Amino acid sequence: MKSVLIQLDERTLKALNRVAPAAQRKRAEFVRAAIRKAIRETEEERTRNAYLASPDLDVSADDWSNAEKWKP
Repeated sequence: MKSVLIQLDERTLKALNRVAPAAQRKRAEFVRAAIRKAIRETEEERTRNAYLASPDLDVSADDWSNAEKWKP
């Protein structure tokens, strides 16, 4: 695993230490999870914007009227 050095202002650091204390080794996992969440949300927003910029045409949409009934 690679290390990344970041700088936080005092207010943000205090808030981080309240929710994920460094002494309990929770801070690093909290930061990793927050970064993964931000990346996922950014990618989803890009995908959403791409679909909004170029939506499917009604004529090319899937036609499910003739689909077989699912049998468990």
